[in-house]
Amino acid sequence: METIDVTLISLDEFMELYSDEGPFELIDGERVPVSPQITRSSRITLRLARWLADFVEANNLGEIFSETPFVIMVQANWVKGSRVPDIMFIRAERLAALTESDPDWEEKPLTIVPDLVIEVVSPTDRLTKVNRKISRYLKDGVLVIWLVDADSKTVTIYKQGQTQLERLTVDDVLSGGEIIPGFEVAVSKLF
Repeated sequence: METIDVTLISLDEFMELYSDEGPFELIDGERVPVSPQITRSSRITLRLARWLADFVEANNLGEIFSETPFVIMVQANWVKGSRVPDIMFIRAERLAALTESDPDWEEKPLTIVPDLVIEVVSPTDRLTKVNRKISRYLKDGVLVIWLVDADSKTVTIYKQGQTQLERLTVDDVLSGGEIIPGFEVAVSKLF
């Protein structure tokens, strides 16, 4: 996969490149194409996104996005980075603030760092790449990351400011915790 060096780019330029060349992440000045998911990973992603979206909507907690880019801005209209998580969640009060400050927010990539990011690991993902991605999310300000691994049938939970990881197996229940209070699903249902 070829990476392309990029310095800061305008939001309009980002949107044009994204539209013309397909999904990419902007990481440390490099434009890195996003690889498509395999079928198994896609099924897990869709299933989890559907359950989360139904729960979040029914409880007015915020919104779930899937395969949507979020950008890290250095100042108005200048992008220094972007990520494309499999699933992300933004709490209602933060989304309301975004809507108030930017009425056209739906016409561009999200300009807000999500509260929760979910990555579903594919067999093609290398461990070092996944670990770097988790570190970047935490550095970006994501509060919680769920790393879903279909091969080991586990979910590893990373939290901002914590070094102790929580690893769930098919015998456990995945909880939304403080980010999505009340949400629960048996890990075994993901696979």
